[in-house]
Amino acid sequence: MSTLVQIGSLDGAVPGARRHPLEPLSREEVRAAVDVLRRAGKVAATTRFVSVALKEPDKATVHEGIAAADVAREAFAVLFDNAANACYEASVSLASGTLLSWEHIPGVQPTMTIDEQVECEQAVLNSPEFRAKLKEHAGTDDTSLVMVDIWSAGNYGDPEDGTRRLARPLCFLRSDPTDNGYARPLEGLRPVVDLNTMEVVRVEDHGRWPVPPGESNYAASRADRFRDDIKSLEIAQPDGPSFQVDGYRVAWQKWKFVIGFNAREGLTLHHLRYDDEGRERSILYRASLTEMVVPYGDPRPTQRRKNAFDVGEYGMGMCANSLVLGCDCLGLIRYFDAHLCDSRGEPFVLKNAVCMHEEDYGILWKHTDRRLPDAPEVRRSRRLVVSSVSTVENYEYGFFWYLYQDGTIQFEVKLTGILSLGAAMPGESPPHGVLVAPQVYAPNHQHFFNMRLDFDLDGVANTVQRVDVAADPIDDANPFENAFRERATPLSTEKAARGNLSLETARTWKVVNPNVLNHVGEPVGYRFLPGDNSVPFASPDAWWRRRAGFVENHVWVTPYHPGEKYGAGDYPNQSRGDDGLKRWTEADRPVEDTDVVLWYTFGHTHIPRPEDYPVMPTAYIGFTLKPAGFFTRNPAVDVPPSPKKGGMSCCH
Repeated sequence: MSTLVQIGSLDGAVPGARRHPLEPLSREEVRAAVDVLRRAGKVAATTRFVSVALKEPDKATVHEGIAAADVAREAFAVLFDNAANACYEASVSLASGTLLSWEHIPGVQPTMTIDEQVECEQAVLNSPEFRAKLKEHAGTDDTSLVMVDIWSAGNYGDPEDGTRRLARPLCFLRSDPTDNGYARPLEGLRPVVDLNTMEVVRVEDHGRWPVPPGESNYAASRADRFRDDIKSLEIAQPDGPSFQVDGYRVAWQKWKFVIGFNAREGLTLHHLRYDDEGRERSILYRASLTEMVVPYGDPRPTQRRKNAFDVGEYGMGMCANSLVLGCDCLGLIRYFDAHLCDSRGEPFVLKNAVCMHEEDYGILWKHTDRRLPDAPEVRRSRRLVVSSVSTVENYEYGFFWYLYQDGTIQFEVKLTGILSLGAAMPGESPPHGVLVAPQVYAPNHQHFFNMRLDFDLDGVANTVQRVDVAADPIDDANPFENAFRERATPLSTEKAARGNLSLETARTWKVVNPNVLNHVGEPVGYRFLPGDNSVPFASPDAWWRRRAGFVENHVWVTPYHPGEKYGAGDYPNQSRGDDGLKRWTEADRPVEDTDVVLWYTFGHTHIPRPEDYPVMPTAYIGFTLKPAGFFTRNPAVDVPPSPKKGGMSCCH
């Protein structure tokens, strides 16, 4: 069987299917929501649709098992009027075709739309001032080879940062139309664009750097040769996949869940449950990436303003790729489409936005009884992979959820793409970055991700514990001085729950349901295991840190509130900060034995290497959730043995 097998792609709801109330909007529902807003007179010629997504119903509706057919479906829209420089939020009843709410949100800048990014580039290329500066810096006024990367202006305390919708693009000069767009930075030029008028406000000139020489291409069409020592690798599933799909509802072995997708967060998981000996048990109600920030660490004038809030400024869903069979995904693949709209309200389908498949993952468990050395018991591990990939200017981010047969849940971000580069003077070795090619350098930077994990572990009343390992005192009870134990601290309030990793105590966190005891009399639980992480190196007073308060702690816990979804607040674009988790948790609300949300911030510190150029090998970072007293025993004991080659079982 060929590796490259697609078994279906979803384009909206399956006709007649019993839909789950958390399934994302269909194309028809997106169009219906836009039509309601037009009929209500809320859409002018200067209005942009930033997003149209499902307005999720109450939790009780979902936990009671009410089908979408019996729930009044609603949409939530964010709009922006360029003429008024004003943001609006709207709720729409899709069942009745009526406008439920309309609210002006003063003083904010919502996510930039894809259309604005295209129009911004054209505004720069058409600017006489930019053409003149290009001639001075690069010896040409031909803009056909110029590439413009839109970057949000951020907020650095300047009056214009809080009053205008601005972009500060980075510009590059290709040597030919198929050249690596990032290899030749126009270091000294920084145009500033008013996105409301699509006019270049000014072109900041920070001095002249020679355009870097040489080429650094990576495309297959430009390769001189390929290695010839690779043999084909086939992945065969002759009996088909082990998952079942109905709409956006998925069942795989003992797991059940709903796939979600929206313009801002991209891929989300909902209503994650596990069938434990015939009993369907809730684990996670909603899991999502709420925000990420990429701060750069170079203080020179051309680089010091570089930081990107990729979720709140650009939208992971709007930047998502249409995944390609054989390239992004291997095996028997089920694709899920995303239904979005452009900034003028025209619905479109992002084909294959989400990929789902199964993977072999080595040994699940094994033991060889010494009395039976020729008959080891071994089981192969299989995992279900649900993934999406987004391109945000130069970087690619792959978001991968893994479900395992033993009840483990893993999330992994895969970072690849191209470094955001700067130009160096001949002979210069920039102190805040690394030379990756002659006169080309990559600034040091970090990537911080914030995840929102809404636990409903065997019910909504949960408690989060901080778990530390410590050595016992050296006394008569510990004569060999070898004893150590776990100490769990229940987190009772939001401020007490703010916490950071501790290697000294092997710190983890555990979510328990104190109202449901397992077979040994302990509360059922899931353990949160952090992976690689970092701390921010910028000052706490740095402007980007004011806007990204979620980086102040690795772990936060809040009581569930449907309006608290984003770690940096609803509108981080050009904000002055002090919003989101930092502000909410100042209330110090109780979080013990209640409906809780665990937020996790994890950071990747990237000191670039020449080997990261011209395109980066993938880096990996994430976390794991493991059952800890949730089941009575290893829930994967019942996984059947795999056949040996020749048809014999692995346990004979």
